[in-house]
Amino acid sequence: MTKLRVHAFSISIDGYGAGPDQSLQNPLGIGGESLHEWVFPTRTFQQLYGKEPGTTGEDDAFARRGFENVGAWVMGRNMFGPVRGPWPDGQWKGWWGDNPPYHTDVFVLTHHARAPVDMAGGTTFHFVTGGLHEALERARRSAGEKDIRLGGGVATLRACLRESLVDEMHLALAPKLLGSGEALFTGLDLPALGYAVTERVATEQATHVVLKHRRWR
Repeated sequence: MTKLRVHAFSISIDGYGAGPDQSLQNPLGIGGESLHEWVFPTRTFQQLYGKEPGTTGEDDAFARRGFENVGAWVMGRNMFGPVRGPWPDGQWKGWWGDNPPYHTDVFVLTHHARAPVDMAGGTTFHFVTGGLHEALERARRSAGEKDIRLGGGVATLRACLRESLVDEMHLALAPKLLGSGEALFTGLDLPALGYAVTERVATEQATHVVLKHRRWR
């Protein structure tokens, strides 16, 4: 059965998954990039961008798990880029260059229609205007027997959590304070929604926590 999985979603000590004021200069909002310092040196991250060798260990193991058995991705428009409103042209194709690290179909939630964008390495961005459930259904068809990985941003993850749609979620708690930004957990009663912690590993760079919904425990 196909799972909807979240991996390597970094949050601050005070519960923010992104900083304020996302822009070209600050793709994850002001201070948001610091939440991901645990993953940047890892072998998995370095290999995504054609670099070597990168570090191994627990941080790398958690990063690597996020790419295993993934047949499709779903993400919000804010994760795809900083462009707001109607697409002005076809120039913006994501943050990741000509060969994004997905290598599958990626379904981007948006209110504004746009033709699919084919990229190198097997990534195709599809822009879904029919809402979250349409994106998930299309992702299930594309993934086949594999799983769906849910990217960001915070609003997209919160929408899925509110409906208990996420089956498994890996959070990386970074030793950082942002003070403001996009709060992940506000108003969410995770135990009531069916979630419990099933794994915890602390490293020098982050505390990794895995939550699973009761249907998978």
